[in-house]
Amino acid sequence: MHVVALSLNYRNLDVEDREKVTFEEEDLKDALHKIRGQKSILESVLLSTCNRTELYVVSDQVHTGVYYTQKFLADYFGLDFDEIKTITEVREGDDAINHLYRVTAGLDSMVVGETQILGQMRDAFIEAQEEHTTGKLLNRLFQDAMAVAKRGHTETEISKNAVSISYAAVELAKNVFKNIKEKRILVVGAGEMAEESLLNLTSNGISDVTVINRSEPSGRQLAEKYGGDYRPMNELTECLKETDIVISSTRATDFVITSDMVNEAMRSRPDESLLLIDIALPRDIEPEVTNIPNVYMYNVDDLNGLVDSNLESRLKEAEKIEEMIDESVDAFNGWVDMQGVRPVIQAMRKKALDIHETTFQSVLNKMPDLSKREQTVISKHMKSIINQMLRDPITYTKELAGDKKGGIQLTELEKLFGIEDIVQEISEEETKKALEKNELIKEKQLN
Repeated sequence: MHVVALSLNYRNLDVEDREKVTFEEEDLKDALHKIRGQKSILESVLLSTCNRTELYVVSDQVHTGVYYTQKFLADYFGLDFDEIKTITEVREGDDAINHLYRVTAGLDSMVVGETQILGQMRDAFIEAQEEHTTGKLLNRLFQDAMAVAKRGHTETEISKNAVSISYAAVELAKNVFKNIKEKRILVVGAGEMAEESLLNLTSNGISDVTVINRSEPSGRQLAEKYGGDYRPMNELTECLKETDIVISSTRATDFVITSDMVNEAMRSRPDESLLLIDIALPRDIEPEVTNIPNVYMYNVDDLNGLVDSNLESRLKEAEKIEEMIDESVDAFNGWVDMQGVRPVIQAMRKKALDIHETTFQSVLNKMPDLSKREQTVISKHMKSIINQMLRDPITYTKELAGDKKGGIQLTELEKLFGIEDIVQEISEEETKKALEKNELIKEKQLN
């Protein structure tokens, strides 16, 4: 079995192209089953966010699994197969496993160390589980990846400092106003940085937010998404009278917030402070507002130094998480290797128990007057002898799990213990269960 990861993300696709390969939430279940129904695909998990579309599958053959997963994407979105091949990042084996860990921990995000992706990954995994498109490998892998991500965010300070201008703006506001949850926030603009600011504001418990934008549909949509109010641009001065913190991020070529506006607003609130944070380029706020009493203004240059310093700090913390990931990948691979020798170990134990049962029944037939206690003592000691005899062979078998040439030794062990038929039965039973699960999944798809 092989783990394969296909990724379409912000590094190799711009927003317009990412939109072409983004799954709508209501389509995820159908897409999961269609991936799972492809040839060679045994398990599947699908993650789709604004910054990335990720497909994680378990395949019986690497190249076949990659081909049919890419074909699914091409067919699903009506794109040329060669185009899909060009824009997808394909990883297999340890590279795919490592990628999953890094994505889940936020190390592959635009904002290094952000925690939102962990929740998104958890939701994607839970949905795949509920739809029965995961199996033993992806269940174990995703649980391990989420555990490492949680540990990384708990045991390091990777999430402590802001590493984007919009996040830094909110962190600055939190430092200026210690009771920021009680403050009134005005966001000017409805673009990506404005939305990122709103995301961080609401995640810090701030609920009193207002969005102003020249385009009403996009402004209103953004405000509703984060539980805020929308106001038209011609009410900007009035809004300045009613707010404590302004974060401005528009694409205007002229100043959106002028000294005259701020002067007029402050005349109605002379004793209250107003924090203006300009994260737009070109600038949105006229520099002269800093001459107005109780008005404090910061721009991109003021925030860049903070961002650079914080990014360096986060990257150092990320190295600690990378070490956790390396350890967990090794442990996962050890667990996978054990699955290959498990039928042999099970067969050893089954034959030993069969011998015990047959021999013990022979003892009872020849000594029918044994008391219950005597029967228990004899049975217990017979099992002890068997367990001691099996201890070293089982240990040796487990050691073969990580040996690429261990197949020959496993075959010899089967012959030595005379368990070839039992191993075959166990393997066939596992295959039968897997096939029955596949049929249930396909039946569910048809219905």
